[in-house]
Amino acid sequence: MTFLISTVAFIVLLTILIIIHELGHFTAARFFGVDVEEFGFGLPPRAKTLFTRGKTAFTLNWVPFGGFVKLKGENEVDTQKRFEKGSFASASFPARILILCGGVAMNFLLAFTLLTLGFSVGHWVPNFYTSIEQMQEAAARGEISMETGVYISAVLPDGPAAKAGVLKDSAIQSVNGTPVAKPEDVVALQKGKSHVLYTLMEGKEKKIRTVDVGLNDGKSGVAISAFAAKLSAPLRSVPTAVHVAWRETTFMTVQTVKGIGNLIHSLATTGHVPEGITGIVGIAVLTYSSVQEGFMTYLRLVALLSLSLAILNILPLPALDGGRLLFVLIEMVIRRPLNQRFELLVNAVGFFLLIALILVITFNDVIHLF
Repeated sequence: MTFLISTVAFIVLLTILIIIHELGHFTAARFFGVDVEEFGFGLPPRAKTLFTRGKTAFTLNWVPFGGFVKLKGENEVDTQKRFEKGSFASASFPARILILCGGVAMNFLLAFTLLTLGFSVGHWVPNFYTSIEQMQEAAARGEISMETGVYISAVLPDGPAAKAGVLKDSAIQSVNGTPVAKPEDVVALQKGKSHVLYTLMEGKEKKIRTVDVGLNDGKSGVAISAFAAKLSAPLRSVPTAVHVAWRETTFMTVQTVKGIGNLIHSLATTGHVPEGITGIVGIAVLTYSSVQEGFMTYLRLVALLSLSLAILNILPLPALDGGRLLFVLIEMVIRRPLNQRFELLVNAVGFFLLIALILVITFNDVIHLF
């Protein structure tokens, strides 16, 4: 049942993100008098025409993901038809720029709205606290609530802890039955002793295990640090939630741009997809996990992906909105239309390169599943 719900949630997620994006293009185009010939739900081939309103045919297509809008004359090679009244090319430069940015704007707006909702009624904890020190400062200001724990970041080979079977990436819950929250607690409880009992929480399953560990001069041979064991956030007013959502949007935008940069650099230098980059399969796995954790977690994933889609689309790469925007800006500077065949060729090549990149990332996702 959970798998079925997750599958539906995955399809709904992708469809909402892309339909919202295309709705931005559609609304901007109609506002500036550009005819929209088709608004498609799903991807071609066409299954049926649902209805026609004005000059726009609203269609249902066989591939059940996303959608698209077809603007009059946008792929027309014939110069006369390309510049007919109501065509994309006949619109002013500011109008074309805003039409191309309409989809990105809608994805940003969706992400920002969901983040504002989550940071108000959803009690979400922001991601822009990137260190334990920042979290502790935020907790002191009352922005979040936090309980710290003790994390084992390394186990020295042949040390007492290693011999006792203590594992790296575990958390020390107590020493000799006394709960610990900071590395200093562990140091104090081990002072002057020859051995101690560690109660450990291990792995993703959070398995609890007690281990008898010998000590050398009060040390067990592990590197420990504080980590956020429990995080929560208070109910925020709408103005506060808006402020936090803006900070989160800015932070996530910067991180996404860095991630795309790392992807390009890694592929160019090593031919490998770096950690943290995921595609359709990875998104499906994340959707499954978010559905299990609850509706608000699912909404946060929608917000993150909507923002990522906006940033990806505005990049000045062929076949993306940013690439088409670049052609409009070049045309605006040189004050004459570009060769449409050349533009279509560049976008076609860019589209196939984009598909190839998606396949590489998807292959990487599948490999990581096993």
